[in-house]
Amino acid sequence: MIRILVGAVVAGLIQFIIGAIAWATPLGMLAFKAVGDAPTADLQAALRRTLAPTGTGTYFIPSPDTAAGTVMLGNGPVALVHFNTGGFPPMSVTALGSGLILSIVMMLLVGMALSSVRDFAARFKVMLLFATATVLYFLIAMPVFNEYLPWDWWIYLAVTDFLAFSVGAYVMIRWFMPREAAPTA
Repeated sequence: MIRILVGAVVAGLIQFIIGAIAWATPLGMLAFKAVGDAPTADLQAALRRTLAPTGTGTYFIPSPDTAAGTVMLGNGPVALVHFNTGGFPPMSVTALGSGLILSIVMMLLVGMALSSVRDFAARFKVMLLFATATVLYFLIAMPVFNEYLPWDWWIYLAVTDFLAFSVGAYVMIRWFMPREAAPTA
């Protein structure tokens, strides 16, 4: 169990570093579109004017809750707006620390889950299948079932999450788990 705990820390750090490369470098901007400073200032003013009175939250625009909203939704444009009245820093130390802890906990769960699988090849296969299924269900399903969501952002997120998870889990499996699982009684 100690090896799996140490492996979780190392694998979690590796997963965290891959995530940082994917999102905290200019690569992370591949997932977003920008409109320039002047249009952004106009959009911020419109957001402040229309959404600030109702507060921080995620807004489905237009809302299909009314007949007029349904017509507007069908005609477009549409948006899913994550709105924060107070703003936030470009890089949050709190988020980084929480993300690192989350990565370590996830890798600990991977180690615990795969500790009863018989050997390296079987563990690797199970991990890849689990990573693929998880990415498909939790990320790719979003634009499939919510047609208004942009595919490019979700594909980038899916690829980076799959890569970070798989490399971290590979390190756990390869260097911190026994070559073969102990026989069960």
